[in-house]
Amino acid sequence: MDVDLIFKIAAIGILVAVLNQLLIRSGREEQAMMTTLAGLIVVLTMLITQISTLFDTIKSVFGL
Repeated sequence: MDVDLIFKIAAIGILVAVLNQLLIRSGREEQAMMTTLAGLIVVLTMLITQISTLFDTIKSVFGL
């Protein structure tokens, strides 16, 4: 696993947190929730590709 992935996830988390606070303070709670959901979906998509790569590596190691 590359360290860049951890930094990307942290950057997305910081960006989503700042946007969330900005939108909540301006009275747009619905958009804040959608921003949080979008950030979560982006991070989960990144993790799913990494998990898929992990399973492919495990299959090749054990010859399955």
